[in-house]
Amino acid sequence: MRILFVSSILVLTDQLSKFVIRKTMLLYESIPVIPDFFHLTYVTNDGMAFGINFPFGIYIFSTISIIFTIFLFWYLWSIKDQGIIIRIGVGLIIAGAIGNLIDRVFLGEVVDFLDFMIGNYHWYVFNLADSYVTVGMGFILYDSLILERK
Repeated sequence: MRILFVSSILVLTDQLSKFVIRKTMLLYESIPVIPDFFHLTYVTNDGMAFGINFPFGIYIFSTISIIFTIFLFWYLWSIKDQGIIIRIGVGLIIAGAIGNLIDRVFLGEVVDFLDFMIGNYHWYVFNLADSYVTVGMGFILYDSLILERK
């Protein structure tokens, strides 16, 4: 499937970006790209989204991620005859799940580095894999809520 090929490229892009950050920046270093709007900030997260953490979280969340990713592969196969928008959405979520799972399994934590802010208000620091999941959900919602009505 072409969707899985694109997902593979996205996983490689995510992993390459994290590798470059790990090799060129110090942990907690922040480099302004657009001052007061966008910085590259190297942080790690050994918990869930938004830094949520709990005992044995890395093992529990890795196991859940593996099960969820297997489900997504099955789901992508089951919708192979449906529209491209929903399949792109699922492919993006697969790429994001695998990108962060690789970090958890091999590093014990997820590398984050995209840091957006407006003045003193900072959003959470995230990575490309997180973006893939968010955009993928947007595609699925668009397909489900907008295209299904037509």
